[in-house]
Amino acid sequence: MPGFVQIMEIKTSRVDEVTALVNKMRDEHGDQLASRLIQAADRDRAGYYFSIIEFDSYEEAMKNSNNPTTSEFAKQLGALLDGPPKFYNLDVLQTYEK
Repeated sequence: MPGFVQIMEIKTSRVDEVTALVNKMRDEHGDQLASRLIQAADRDRAGYYFSIIEFDSYEEAMKNSNNPTTSEFAKQLGALLDGPPKFYNLDVLQTYEK
């Protein structure tokens, strides 16, 4: 299996604070996190954002999910959102990079 991807959809009016929190987490705990992160804004729905989080495996994702640092981050993130996040958990079947 080539890997695992989690997509998190959020709605927030505080995106700058979310970005700052994500950057702080990366700077302080980057060695414990996913192998890749993409943050994106929905062009069609103002205030909606996506994080595409890549892991080497489902097991690595679950290890990250169970990390107390991740739990604290989720708590802080939740305080910045306009509602609960929505998650999509995806097994990677194939990738292509130009």
